[in-house]
Amino acid sequence: MAQTIDMKQMEQKLQRADRKQSRLYLFCNFTAVMIISAYSALMFSPTVQTVFPEGGDSRKQMYMIFVLTLVGCVVFTIYALGLFFRHKSGQLGILMALGASRRRLAPGLFREVFVLSGASAVIGIIAGFPFVWIVWNGFRLILVDSSDMILSFDFKCLFVSLAFLLMVVGFACLTAWRYLKKTNIMEVIREEHINEPIKELGKWCGPVGAVVILIGAVMGYGAPFVCHRWFHTFPPSWLGVLYTPVFVGLYMVMLHTVVHGWKRHKKNPYKNIISRSMMKFQGKQTVNNLLIITLLIAGGCFAIFYLPSMTVSAMIRYADQSYDYFYKYRADQNIPGREEIEALGSKYQLSFKDWGECEYITLGIGGNTEIYDDGGKRYHIEYVPMLVETKILSEDAYYMITGEKVDVKSGTYLNLTNQEESSSYTNKSARELTNMVTREQIDTTFAGYLHYDLLTDDVGCCVLDNDDYAKISEGLTDDWKGRMVWFNVDGKDSYQFANAFYDLYVDSFDERCEHPSFYDRVTKIRENEAGETYWGDTERMTKISYEQSDSFDFRQFWAYQPDFRILSQNDFLRNVAVLCMMFLFIFIVCLLTALVVCYTRCQTIVLNNRYVFDDLKKLGASPDFLSREVRSQCHNIFKVPTIIGMTGMYLFYTMIMYANDGRLLSAEWLALLVDLTILAAIGAAVYAVYRASVATLKRQLGI
Repeated sequence: MAQTIDMKQMEQKLQRADRKQSRLYLFCNFTAVMIISAYSALMFSPTVQTVFPEGGDSRKQMYMIFVLTLVGCVVFTIYALGLFFRHKSGQLGILMALGASRRRLAPGLFREVFVLSGASAVIGIIAGFPFVWIVWNGFRLILVDSSDMILSFDFKCLFVSLAFLLMVVGFACLTAWRYLKKTNIMEVIREEHINEPIKELGKWCGPVGAVVILIGAVMGYGAPFVCHRWFHTFPPSWLGVLYTPVFVGLYMVMLHTVVHGWKRHKKNPYKNIISRSMMKFQGKQTVNNLLIITLLIAGGCFAIFYLPSMTVSAMIRYADQSYDYFYKYRADQNIPGREEIEALGSKYQLSFKDWGECEYITLGIGGNTEIYDDGGKRYHIEYVPMLVETKILSEDAYYMITGEKVDVKSGTYLNLTNQEESSSYTNKSARELTNMVTREQIDTTFAGYLHYDLLTDDVGCCVLDNDDYAKISEGLTDDWKGRMVWFNVDGKDSYQFANAFYDLYVDSFDERCEHPSFYDRVTKIRENEAGETYWGDTERMTKISYEQSDSFDFRQFWAYQPDFRILSQNDFLRNVAVLCMMFLFIFIVCLLTALVVCYTRCQTIVLNNRYVFDDLKKLGASPDFLSREVRSQCHNIFKVPTIIGMTGMYLFYTMIMYANDGRLLSAEWLALLVDLTILAAIGAAVYAVYRASVATLKRQLGI
C-alpha cells in the first residue's frame, strides 16, 4: 500500500537528506564566530590592556590584525552561507514544483536558517571563552608563568561578538528572502549546479596587481609620516583607507591565479586542464576564498614577526652588556653598599671584581618640542629653555664607567646614545642647562654623540667638561644628585643571588622614587609654575608600586630599574609574557582559520564536481591521473595564498623596519633571518595539511 506524504513531511525529508550541507554551514559559521569571540575576549582582557601601552605600536598592531581577521571571517561566513543556499535551492525548487507557495515555505525556511545561524553563532561566542582560557593557560604551563599572566575577562568584548552574531543572522535571513523571491522554478532547482565563471581579464592583471599592492602598502604606511613631518598635523584615522589598493591588488592577483595560473601552458596546453577548469568555472567563490586565506596568512605572519623583533635586540643587548651588575640611585636613598652586597654574595659562594662607583647629577635641559595648536590637531616646533630632566656625567665619571677618555670643550655637551644611534632619548637642540635648585644656568651646545648602551635609557644622559660640571652642580640637593655603581662576578653568576639582590635593592628605596621613568620632575615644575597640572599627577600616568616589583609595569617602567645581566636574560620572557602570548595566540588563530578555509574550499570544489571524476573513471582514467588532478586543484588553493601572504607580509615588515630610521640595524637583520625560519615552519605546516586534505579527498572520491 502506497504511503501518503504531506508537504511538511516532504520538507523534513529533504532537510534530512541534506544534513551534510547543514553540518558544513554550522561548522563554518561556528568556527568564524568562535575566532572573533576568542580574539575580542583576549583583546579586551584587562590582562592584555594593562600591558599593551595606549597608543603604542604593539596595540596598533593588535588592532590591525583584528581588522584583517574580522574581514576574513566575515567573507568566510558569507561564503559558507552562499554555499549552503546553493544546495538549499534544490529543496526549495522541488517543493515549489510540487505546488508549495513561497508564503507556505517562508516560515519553515526562516526558522531553519535562524536556528542554524543563531545556534552556531551563540555556541561559537560561548566556546570562544574556554578556547582562549585553554590556549592561554597552556602557554602558561608550557612556556612561562607570572603574576601578569593571570587571565581575566572584560565582558565588553561581547558587544563585538554580538554585533558579529547579528550580522550572521541578518545576512542569513536576507539571503533566504532573496532566494524566495526568485520566480523561475527551474533556475531555483538548478542553482546548485550553476557555475560562477568570473570575468576574464588579460594576463596583465597579475603583475599589475602586485604593483598595486606595493603602492597601497607604501601609501597606507607612509601617509601618517607625511602628515606629521611635512604638514605638522596628526594623521586622522581615516587615512587607513589608503591601504585600499592592497585589497584591490590582491583581488587582481587572485583573479590572475584562477583564470590564467602562474605557469605557462604553451608547450602542454592540456596539462591539468580539468583542475584548472573546475577552479575557473567556480571563479567567484574561489577568488573570494583565496583572498580570505591570504589575509589570514598575512595577519598571522604580522603577529608572529613581532616576537623576533622584540626579543632579538634585547638578547643582543644583554649579551654585550659591559658589566654583570649596573645600577643607579638618588643620593637621598639608603642603598646597600659594597660590604652588604659582598656579604649577600658570600651566601651564594660568589665573589666580585671590577667594582666602580661615580656621581651623576640631574639638571633641566632645553630643547625643541612640539607645541599643540587648534585643540591638538596641529603643532609647531618651539624651543623651551627648561624642557625635561637629563642625567649629567663629568668627563672623569664617564672614563670611570667606560674606560674611554673624552675631551669635552667648555660650553658644549656630548649626548649618550647606543652603538647604532637608534635611541629615541637624544637631544641635539639644547642651548642651556639649568640647576633646578638654584636656577643657575650655563650656556651649552651639542658637540656630538658618545656610545654606551648601559647609559642609554628612558632619560637622556650627557657628558660635560669637568669644570662646567663642577660649576653647575653647586647648590644641588641630594634629590637632584645620584650615584652609579657597577661590578662583575668573579666566575659564574647566580640567578638566586641576582633575585635576592634585586629584592634588597628595591626595598631600599622610599616612596619618593616610586614612579616610572617617564615621570619628569622638570616638566612638572615648569607646568606647575605656569599654573597647569602636570599629566603625570593625573590618572593618565601609569602607576607602579613596590608591592608589585615582579610585575611587567614595574620592571619595564620603574625609573631606577637596574641592569642585572643574568636577571634580565632569565626573566625577559616572563616580563614580556603577555605581549608574547597575545601575538602567539593571534598567530595560531589566524593560521588555523586559514587552514580550515583551505580545507573547506578544497572539499567544496572537488566534491561539487564529483560527477566529473565519476565520468573520468568511466572513460578509463587511471587512479594516477585522477590523483594528479586532485593534487593540482588543492595545490592552487594552498600554495598561492600562502606564498603571497607570507612574502607580502615579509616585505611589508622589512619596509616598516627600514622606514623607522632609514636603515636596517644589525638586530633587525638578525630578526629578519629568524622570520625566514618561521616562514619555513609555516610552509611546512601548510604542506602537511595539504597532504592530509588530498588524502581525505581521494578517499571520498574512491580513488
